[in-house]
Amino acid sequence: MEECRELTRQERTAIRALVAKWCANYDREWGCLPLECPCYMLGKCWTGAYCRYFREAVLPLDSVLQTALTGRGAVPALRPCPVCGRPFLPDNRRRYCSPACGKAAHRRQQREHMRRKRG
Repeated sequence: MEECRELTRQERTAIRALVAKWCANYDREWGCLPLECPCYMLGKCWTGAYCRYFREAVLPLDSVLQTALTGRGAVPALRPCPVCGRPFLPDNRRRYCSPACGKAAHRRQQREHMRRKRG
């Protein structure tokens, strides 16, 4: 039996985005259509019991989230951060492990650009 833990803010946001965009049972006005109540997955705060449709049809669309929540599925490849070298899970357009590393890389790029422009 898998242990229950609190969802991180990023996981909750990703779950809400997946439900709103891809869940065939979700309607903004009515909530969960088969249950005729607000969608259970939108208020989810802990790992553990998931809506069966969400778990089987919607969650596989985001392999990083699926691995984080269930421990099953394709293990996504870790990539080293170009600034600090720490491994992180890339998702979509993310190039750095944190906003701080992104800021440092942007500062370095701007510095190099100005040096080339002056010289």
